[in-house]
Amino acid sequence: QVHLVESGGGSVQAGGSLRLACAASEYSIIIGCMTWFRQAPGKEREEVARVRGVDMATYAEAVKGRFTITKVPAEDTVYLQMNNLQPEDTAMYYCAGSSTHTSCTPAYWGQGTQVTVSS
Repeated sequence: QVHLVESGGGSVQAGGSLRLACAASEYSIIIGCMTWFRQAPGKEREEVARVRGVDMATYAEAVKGRFTITKVPAEDTVYLQMNNLQPEDTAMYYCAGSSTHTSCTPAYWGQGTQVTVSS
C-alpha cells in the first residue's frame, strides 16, 4: 500500500521560509508526477506546484518565484521550498502522487502538514 507522509510545516512570520518534505513508501510513485496542493479554511483546495519526471516543474501564479519543488528520487522524497512566505500562504499543505507515469491525476494523498504565516 502506498503511503505519502508530509513534514516540515510550522508557524513563521511573513517573509520567512519553510521547507516541506513528502516521503513516499515506493520509488515508483516518486518518479511519476508529484504535486503539492494546499487548502485554506473556507477555501477550495488549489494546486501549488507539480513536478513531472526529474525536473519538469510548474507553479501556480501565486507562488512563482517564491516556491521551488524538487524531487530527490534517491530519497523517495519531494520537497517544497517556500521562501518569502505571506499570510495568504497559510493553509494545510498536501502532497499527492499519480498512479501512472502519463498522468498527474492524484491517486495517493498524504495526511497534510499545516503552514501558518503571521503578519
